[in-house]
Amino acid sequence: MVRAAVLSAVNAPLEITEIEIPAPGPGQVRVRLAAAGVCHSDLSLSNGTLRQPVPAVLGHEGAGTVTSVGEGVTAVAPGDPVVLNWAPSCGGCHFCGLAEPWLCANSGAAATAPYATLARDGSELYPGLGTAVFAEETVVPANAVLPLPDGVPLTDAALLGCAVLTGYGAVHHSAAVRPGESVAVFGAGGVGLSVLQAARIAGAGPLIAVDASPHKEELARAAGATDFLLASPDTARHIRKLTGGHGSDVAIECVGRADTIRTAWSATRRGGRTTVVGIGGKDDHVSFSALEIFYFGRTLSGCVYGNSDPAADLPVLAGHVRAGRLDLSGLVTERIGLDGIPGAFEAMLAGRGGRALIVF
Repeated sequence: MVRAAVLSAVNAPLEITEIEIPAPGPGQVRVRLAAAGVCHSDLSLSNGTLRQPVPAVLGHEGAGTVTSVGEGVTAVAPGDPVVLNWAPSCGGCHFCGLAEPWLCANSGAAATAPYATLARDGSELYPGLGTAVFAEETVVPANAVLPLPDGVPLTDAALLGCAVLTGYGAVHHSAAVRPGESVAVFGAGGVGLSVLQAARIAGAGPLIAVDASPHKEELARAAGATDFLLASPDTARHIRKLTGGHGSDVAIECVGRADTIRTAWSATRRGGRTTVVGIGGKDDHVSFSALEIFYFGRTLSGCVYGNSDPAADLPVLAGHVRAGRLDLSGLVTERIGLDGIPGAFEAMLAGRGGRALIVF
């Protein structure tokens, strides 16, 4: 038996309780978690913004140590440190064939099948986003674990599983930020701070962070922001003022709200790129006029998991960590236990902090 945070129903409070996890079957891996990040997507799963079968153990950003493997697993062995990949590609669908593994049609399959049971009554549990890292241990498909390169602390490596891969990919893959370009980043949570670090690594500047909370300024500047703006109706105008009157070459939205997306678009220069990383609601609509789309010549693009191939990007990120260019611990504003998850959700809703990290 292991302890886990269980969501019994949408919008229900999390219950810290014991669950039973079976031995790994063919093609599966069992992992003892070292740490798990609390991501806004977990909040979206808990409140129904994103769909997830329940009851479930949430959590998808994690790292740990392999304890056992099922038949046919050769890529990892017991004792190996690994990072969890919540969107593993199948390698055989249409999108994988296009070399776009972040759009894999089958990446969410594991989330739809029960993987464990409640210890008290045997009720079946589903794994949140297929990984269920809000627990001391988990069982996942073998393609959902990535060997952790040397030189990266196992606890901090949890952040590589979502926030950092997403932020790095948004900069280097989706927006393709070039040295010397100005970048405006909307939202200075875990992903936004990762975007700032990645943009700094890319040689971009100025780097303008925008957030609704003044408490985020210190975090944003430590991550590389040269300027910090409190979100307001005049945000786009202020960004134009900081960029010679043109607007930023690139705007990256990490909030997932129609009004923020619209502001990011308006803050982007003619011919620039607006990339949306934040996950919004299906009924939250963004409006553009037909004329402005023609006149401004901007590019608006979505970004799923940083448009990353985790197997290829993880070694690159590890190299940045070893070289001191990427500070994982600088993204963490609170280290908690399982019982601290509700408080971390409340902090997100209130716009406080960067990344809360569950340390087992």
